[in-house]
Amino acid sequence: MALRTYMASMDSPHPERTLDLLEPDFRFLIALPGTEVTGESREDFAAYLAGRNPVDRAHEILRHSRDGDVETVYGVVTERGRYTGSFLSAAVISPAGLMARYQSFFTTSFELVDWVRQDDGQGDGSRA
Repeated sequence: MALRTYMASMDSPHPERTLDLLEPDFRFLIALPGTEVTGESREDFAAYLAGRNPVDRAHEILRHSRDGDVETVYGVVTERGRYTGSFLSAAVISPAGLMARYQSFFTTSFELVDWVRQDDGQGDGSRA
């Protein structure tokens, strides 16, 4: 699944390698609380990456699906092991297996699927 590879790359020490997973005319929308980031090229996404704060961030995918050329994932984001919010993302995958379009919504105020911490299996782990 391309989105799983994308998330793993974004969480790696070298998120700039994520650019190799994108079509040159990649279009995206990333909706964050209070703002949206959009772009119409791999170069626009490179600019987005350059502006991200370096932090120990992880996207934990809880659900995923694929229907034809569209992939979706739902999960939670943690920073330094602490819950920060949840996301629902979708991508159109090109015939070459690269991401052609990407749309992601991140919220700090709602969990669609309850999250169980992977380190100890206790509760939702949301704020511990």
